[in-house]
Amino acid sequence: MIAVIQRVNYAKVTVNHKIVGEIEKGLLVLLGIEQYDDKEDIKWLANKIVNLRIFDDENGVMNKSCIELNYNILTVSQFTLHARTKKGNRPSYIDAAPPEIAIPLYEEFISYLNILMRKETQKGIFGAHMDIELLNNGPVTIIIDTKNKK
Repeated sequence: MIAVIQRVNYAKVTVNHKIVGEIEKGLLVLLGIEQYDDKEDIKWLANKIVNLRIFDDENGVMNKSCIELNYNILTVSQFTLHARTKKGNRPSYIDAAPPEIAIPLYEEFISYLNILMRKETQKGIFGAHMDIELLNNGPVTIIIDTKNKK
């Protein structure tokens, strides 16, 4: 799994001109799922995300996490994070999990985030064409790949 995590003042996802997910201060997570990802990847990545100390403390130092501050999370599936771009100019998405693998893992990831955060987090619609609007705070953008957890 690859996650692009952005610290935001707000973010929303729209499908067919209808808002399907929206948060105020918190994290926008773009999540790419590979065919070999599993529950261990879900738990490791979700724990890492909710505990990332990338929000300012009272001294202006990035020392607080989303969970500590009771901020929000919006997760959007994004298979293009697994694009291979070495050959030619058209990316290959061969590493991205097919929907029958990715959808259950995406839903389980969201469920686990909800447990960790002790509230419902927001999400986009898997496989839909989504418009994402956000106000990046910082900007602070972190990329985490579960293949690099060791």
